[in-house]
Amino acid sequence: MFSYDFMRYAFAATALAAFAAAASGYFLVLRGQSFAGHALSHIGFAGAAAAPLLGVPVLAGFLAAALLGGLGIGLFEEDRAGRDLAIGMVLALALALGMFFLHLYRGAATLLSALLFGNVFAVDRATLLALGLLTLLVLAAMGLIARPLLFVSLQPELAEAKGVAPRRYGVLFMLITAAATALASVIVGSLLVFTLLIGPAAAALRLSRRVASGLALTFAFALLEAWGGLALAYATDWPVSVAITFLAFLVFLASLGAAAPARLARG
Repeated sequence: MFSYDFMRYAFAATALAAFAAAASGYFLVLRGQSFAGHALSHIGFAGAAAAPLLGVPVLAGFLAAALLGGLGIGLFEEDRAGRDLAIGMVLALALALGMFFLHLYRGAATLLSALLFGNVFAVDRATLLALGLLTLLVLAAMGLIARPLLFVSLQPELAEAKGVAPRRYGVLFMLITAAATALASVIVGSLLVFTLLIGPAAAALRLSRRVASGLALTFAFALLEAWGGLALAYATDWPVSVAITFLAFLVFLASLGAAAPARLARG
């Protein structure tokens, strides 16, 4: 399968998306913000649907809308109840706007499938370069804020007493997550972007309580699911997003089974 250019581009693109999603997804699950990550994918969907009408790339539209959504979610960090209510309302509005923009676009049927389920086989050299640059930015930004973000995530009161502002790092983290969501949407679409963001991290946190090993497992699971799903899709003619989601579910189930004996032993 590596004799085809589109397959080589697809494998490179899935690796980039997996790394970006893993870096953000680990902290997303650790901070209990899985719902926020799900909302960002739907908010990005509205921007991606509007992109063809504005004459800009779909990835740019998704990224712009997701960044705005991430900024808003980050600002609601201290009021979690209010944040979840606001996210729910904005999520519904974003889906409605996305469908409205598609209604105005003549090629809506083809575009809808690509936006909801991804189209990794359409990735070309220019798109791959954009994905690579965006991945480098996501990884570099996460590297810069990882230590203080971990501090404010685990001990927010102590962090604030030490002068480390939880809201500031919450906003920065959600902006980074928005960029990672835009990356993952190219591979699995806005409907299943939750798979790469949450699946690997959820499994890793079941198997390891240490940050370093948890992050390493998250990266490993994300790459395994992304590349394994792509190979499975090539062999079976399944949609790539479906294959990746299927593998992510199996990995999570395996992590539940592996973690159960340890919990029983502790009990």
